[in-house]
Parts: sequence; C-alpha cells; structure tokens
Amino acid sequence: MAESITIARPYAKAAFEAAKDANNLDQWSEMLAYASAVAQDENMVVVLDQPALTSQQKATAFNDACGDKLNENATNLTTVLSENGRIGLLPDIARLFEAFKAQLEKTVDVEIESAFELGTEQQEKLAKALTAKLDRKVIVSATTNEALLGGAIVRAQDLVIDASVKGKLAKLAEAIGA
Repeated sequence: MAESITIARPYAKAAFEAAKDANNLDQWSEMLAYASAVAQDENMVVVLDQPALTSQQKATAFNDACGDKLNENATNLTTVLSENGRIGLLPDIARLFEAFKAQLEKTVDVEIESAFELGTEQQEKLAKALTAKLDRKVIVSATTNEALLGGAIVRAQDLVIDASVKGKLAKLAEAIGA
C-alpha cells in the first residue's frame, strides 16, 4: 500500500498543480473520483488486465468508458497512466489529490460516530469546537452506532477521540487487568 501511494504521489501532485493553476479544483475532484470508480469497476479491471491489448488500446478503452466525464487534461493523465501500466493507481491519486486540496483550503473531514443520533445543534457545537482545536474548517459527517452504548468517537485524519462508554469500559477493563 505504501509503495502505491509513493508511486501515485507525483501524478496526484501534477494533477493538483494543473487544477490549481487553472482554478478548477472542484472539477478535477469530480473527474478523479469518476475515473477512480471506473478503474475499480470489475469489468474495466478485466479489460485492463488483458495482455493482448496494447497500452494505447487500454487507454482508449478506459477513456471511452469515462466518456465526456473527463476533460482533455484528465484524459491525457489517464493515457499516461495507462502507458506506464499505472491506471490502477487512480484511487490513490484521487485520495492524494483530495488531501492536497483540503490542505490548500484548510478543511478537514470529521466523522462522528455516536450512540444516538446527533441533532443539528449538537453537530454545529462539535464542529465549532473542532474548528478551534484543529485550526481548519470542519466538514462533519455523523453516523449512529448503538454498540457504543453512549458518547461518541470523533475521527479527523489521524486524530481519534474516543469518548464512548464502550471505549471507557475497555480502558477500565485494561487498567483492572494490568
């Protein structure tokens, strides 16, 4: 996994710089997300794994499958990836692109998993507190997990705050067992 991220990084950085220079980061986000989905489609994987096809034929098949969802620059990227046998890196490229974009825009996606459904007011309070703590605009997505018993787990990039009853009970059991 780390190796594919390392290989994908220059492609993602190039796409990001091109998108930033052309002031169309959102369009590139959409195109890369779409191309990533196409690259992961099981039928497309079968086509791309055909040893009888040349890299140009694979690129043509891929770009035809994407249709008009990709602009000329994105089509050029997928062609270069195909020529280098790296079209399978598109999911990693899309993730890295989104990370570069979030860093530029000073945003962070935060997942809040709670035992009970959070109201709009609660989500706004959490978002405000996390915005102050992380010094970034917070984009909240909330889910419900009754197995937590109470409280919540907050995930923002590599930060995890476990304030759930289940997590506290696990820590207590660990402390007693030690």
